[in-house]
Amino acid sequence: MTTLTDIMTSELTTVDRGATLKEVALLMREQDIGNVLIMDGDTLVGIITDRDIVIRAVAYGHDLGTAASDYATGEVFSMDAATTVAEAAAEMAARQLRRLPVTRDGQVVGIVSLADLATRARTGADEQALQGISQPTI
Repeated sequence: MTTLTDIMTSELTTVDRGATLKEVALLMREQDIGNVLIMDGDTLVGIITDRDIVIRAVAYGHDLGTAASDYATGEVFSMDAATTVAEAAAEMAARQLRRLPVTRDGQVVGIVSLADLATRARTGADEQALQGISQPTI
C-alpha cells in the first residue's frame, strides 16, 4: 500500500509566527510555491496560502507588515506519514483540504497536495479528494 511517506514533499517552507505577509509572499515567489507552514518552534500552528494573503488581507487593504499568522488557517489537520494514500484522500475530501501536512512522532515531516495525489500516487485518490473538495459547503 502506498503511504503518505511515498508521495509527500519533504522539503518544507516554514516561517515563525512573527513573519509578515510580505515576507511570506516573497518566499512564495522565490520558491514558486502556494503555501507556507507557520511554526512555533517545532509545533505547527498554521498554514497560509497565496489565496489567504489575497482574499483575507490584500483585498481589505491590510498592511503587508502584519503577521501572516493573523491570516493563516490555524488548528491545522494533519495525518501520520504511515497513513495510506486512500485514507488521506478520503480525509482531504471530507474536510475539503487541498494540502495536508504529514507528521511523524508529532513532528511535521512533509506535506501532500492534490497535485501530489495526481502525479505521484496514481491510484485515483486525486479524483476522490477533488470530488469532496469541489462540493459546496453549507
